Amino acid sequence: MPDHNHYTGADAASSTAPATGVQTAVLLVNLGTPTAPTAAAVRPYLAEFLSDPRVIELPRWQWWPILHGIILRVRPKRSAHAYGRIWDAQGSPLRWHSEALARALQAELGDEVRVALAMRYGQPAVAPTIAELQRDGVRRLLVLPLYPQYSATSIGSVIDAVADAMKALRWPPELRLINGYHDDTGHIDALASSIERWWATNGRGEKLLISFHGIPERYARAGDPYPEQCRATAHLLASRLQLAAEQWTLSFQSRLGRERWLSPYTDATVRKLAADGVKKLDVVCPGFAVDCLETLEEIGMQNRDFFLAAGGTALRYIPALNTSPTQIASLAALLRRHLGGWLAP
Repeated sequence: MPDHNHYTGADAASSTAPATGVQTAVLLVNLGTPTAPTAAAVRPYLAEFLSDPRVIELPRWQWWPILHGIILRVRPKRSAHAYGRIWDAQGSPLRWHSEALARALQAELGDEVRVALAMRYGQPAVAPTIAELQRDGVRRLLVLPLYPQYSATSIGSVIDAVADAMKALRWPPELRLINGYHDDTGHIDALASSIERWWATNGRGEKLLISFHGIPERYARAGDPYPEQCRATAHLLASRLQLAAEQWTLSFQSRLGRERWLSPYTDATVRKLAADGVKKLDVVCPGFAVDCLETLEEIGMQNRDFFLAAGGTALRYIPALNTSPTQIASLAALLRRHLGGWLAP
């Protein structure tokens, strides 16, 4: 792993070491996570995340007093409590699932490619990770943001971070970036087979809710393709599962603030389904490559409680693909396509 404590822009810019060893690398980038389920650890993570102009598209003079005067005084304690509910012996699920995914893809792709992992917010950060790869002789870099659907708030932000990192290098590597894989056939098959296996073991609910992370509606009006890509993924998945229209529905979760976000909202949807008589609800979140706070705590705990309080009897969260063989195979195939011409036949 990179030595983040000793990284400087000058170190990166001055490194022009000749290429040795593996010259092609894949960089997986996930969202990130605090280092501990405490308010002290959550505060700097949230500050970095919510300071990103790709995430909060407001003038800094308008947003800064809200962020530093209100949100960073109140939200870290509440978020730390939520993280504490899912933190386990290995630490943050997003962190260790992402690390396991990187190791599995390394094993699948073999020694000709180096697989590294970075987080958009927190550690290991994008810039020092890319600088470390460059110092180790990597001359060709393929970046895979672990978000199937494109949004400026996610993949767009990763592009920004990668561009900033490359600007610090005197001799940056050749660069390719995967801009999403929401309709990739292998990915849809992996999702469907995962759900089918889960149903074979646990039985099938009365309805399948497909929940995606939300973004403000005004981002979509400005041209963000995210909602259309989420709906495309959902329809392809429902078709692959041979579900009738009444057997599934779509919603958006994780809204922040008072402005209008993509709808229908997941919390309102689970309450309505329970009120309409649905007793056993299955929920899947195809926007997340690995399990994290938004799946394990927000869906598996918060929205389960909303559903039960509204009259349902069981909300069952179907896990993310994580390191399932189908996810490894589908992502490896995706990476091999984008590595075309860089590797020996």
